[in-house]
Amino acid sequence: MIISSLRTAAFRNLADVAVNVCAKNVFLVGKNGQGKTNFIEALYFCAYASSFRGAKDVNLANTNEKNFSVEIKLVENKFNETESGDVLVKIEKEKKTVFINGKKSEDRKELLSVVPCIVFCHEDMNFVNGSPEQRRWFFDQVLSLYDPVYLDDLRRYKKAVKSRNAILRDNLKQKLTENIDAILDALDHQCSFYGTRLMEKRETACALFSEIFQPLYSEVSGIAGIGVKYAPSWKSADETAALKQLASKRPVEMAAGISLSGPHRDRYSFAIDGEDFVANASTGQRRLLALLLRVSQARMFSRTTGKKPVLLLDDVLLEMDGEKRHRFFSALPDYSQAFFTFLPEEPFRQYQSDDTIVYNVCDGSLELVAK
Repeated sequence: MIISSLRTAAFRNLADVAVNVCAKNVFLVGKNGQGKTNFIEALYFCAYASSFRGAKDVNLANTNEKNFSVEIKLVENKFNETESGDVLVKIEKEKKTVFINGKKSEDRKELLSVVPCIVFCHEDMNFVNGSPEQRRWFFDQVLSLYDPVYLDDLRRYKKAVKSRNAILRDNLKQKLTENIDAILDALDHQCSFYGTRLMEKRETACALFSEIFQPLYSEVSGIAGIGVKYAPSWKSADETAALKQLASKRPVEMAAGISLSGPHRDRYSFAIDGEDFVANASTGQRRLLALLLRVSQARMFSRTTGKKPVLLLDDVLLEMDGEKRHRFFSALPDYSQAFFTFLPEEPFRQYQSDDTIVYNVCDGSLELVAK
């Protein structure tokens, strides 16, 4: 299934028109600040109902506008132009509504099975250089794309931790003592139940991801042996053991006013021969690592689901020389459709195929380039 068209209304600086994108490859060519990334962001918004740049919904609307919408039409392939589905995401009076095939969706996770998109962007460097929380976010997305139950467990775990933290904070500020242990006991059972389920799946997923990532990084970079390491906060994925660990830490957590252990404190790292790779890696090696994390995510999605993702690649080739670009394109997974952004001076025509649409992007408008 591919996206056949994108229509936006009051989204960023994009013109309020429907744009035909019914091809395996779509190239968006233009100078910086013209709307290429905004177009990619609009596609992503249809896939996740959020921005990959971390922008709040209110900041996505065009100047002087409060409401906006993005809509995509889907077809089986470019040779079958009969619509197979559509996704419409609207923001009206600061309320977000998602429609899938004309029906209101009650849970945004349904989008993951309709438009499985994987974005490559500069912000991906945060998965390498950023905080443990940012790396957890990435691997949570990896899992959520093929395991909706994982996403449900993650939501429930986060809800339990949020409630637990509220109790701990209230106790710290107001010195509440009545029934606090009974309340925390109940929340600890929820945290341990959902938390150990997350741990088991994270450990399995990390092993599979490393199995894909390690040879890939070696092939593209020439550096062998780099794998992904998962370090859980709890010592065991056994629920009883997790409860004991929570109980042992309760006095410290009550004094701190926050939950100090659990899957929300898990860590991922990139290691070679047991040593941290990122600490001594060059900027180029880190950038390549970030790119290949996304390639591995796409490959893992295909391996676990048998489906092909839509790739959204925003200025990912800028810092690569010709040889590295060639290797990167060779490493790309099989995909149903891909969107690339390029600056005008880049040799984008080298990467065109017969099934490629090229648009010039200027001031939010797209102009089709003749082949």
